[in-house]
Amino acid sequence: MFSIFEQPPPSFNALEISDILDKEYSISGSITELYSDRDQNFHVNDGGRELIIKVSNPAEERSTLDLQEFASNYISMNDTKIKVPKLAGKILAVEKDEITFLIRPMTYIKGDFFHEIEPHFSNSNRLGNFIGRLSGSLKGFDHPGAHRKFEWDARQIDMIHDISKHIGSNRDRILVDHFLDQVENKIPSLVKELRMSVIHNDGNDHNILINNEGKINGIIDFGDMVYTFQSIEPAVAMAYIALKHNDPFPSIASMLKGYHSTFPLHQSELASTIYFMCARLCITVSMAAWRKRLFPDNKYLTISEAPAWRLLRFMEKKNLEEWSSRLVEYAN
Repeated sequence: MFSIFEQPPPSFNALEISDILDKEYSISGSITELYSDRDQNFHVNDGGRELIIKVSNPAEERSTLDLQEFASNYISMNDTKIKVPKLAGKILAVEKDEITFLIRPMTYIKGDFFHEIEPHFSNSNRLGNFIGRLSGSLKGFDHPGAHRKFEWDARQIDMIHDISKHIGSNRDRILVDHFLDQVENKIPSLVKELRMSVIHNDGNDHNILINNEGKINGIIDFGDMVYTFQSIEPAVAMAYIALKHNDPFPSIASMLKGYHSTFPLHQSELASTIYFMCARLCITVSMAAWRKRLFPDNKYLTISEAPAWRLLRFMEKKNLEEWSSRLVEYAN
């Protein structure tokens, strides 16, 4: 079986999904396909309720789907105010072109996405508060499906090195190696205080929801969950916040302070975040280089590529040790 990142995503059309929903779930209504990375997602509106229909990549492990279900239930049990997608029916195995696909109906969370609001540092602080609450709601959670080799885990530097080989430009590969070398040199001195846990691992502004009062109240897309360093959770959100600013420090510092005020980190964990932020950016550009060659028609794969390269070139001129110290001071 191919890696999930090499396997083509599902290619069901709306008519096929409509037929499956009618026969297996007694659901009918308007169907709209949503953009996706390695899966396929549909929004269904039957006039009375709305659902998301997720068709998983055929290379996806069933344990990963179970992980998402258990995690969303655990979050809801510990923090009822955080809206997360829930399983809304049975998981169905469907054959197409002699390949088995798993289909799940999920609850739909109404709201706007965080990326639609002004990228002000005060909003970064609010985001940090929310991601901190999410970490608090996941405290103590574990599942076998989270213990995996996974390319989007900023802790797994060896995998980032492997996929960075797909970057065409030698200059750009050297730039990625520059940051990965700094991670490998710095993190061992901090690792004794870096806690491990299951994290959402994709707190980007396209996954964060705000309600009609402008309050952050939900998060979607649990497909990148992994057991890794706790401090990677805020570092991932910092990476996406940083993409929106010419000078990212005020916003990422505000975001980290918000997270730390809600879910306190050890000093070494705070210090590690800038390194993991840069590692996440390296994954972003490496994955884009790899997967756009495999799936050139999927524009979603490169949505963050250009701003990530700009940010990496900006950060290349900065002293990460100094930024780390400044972040620790500001967060405290």
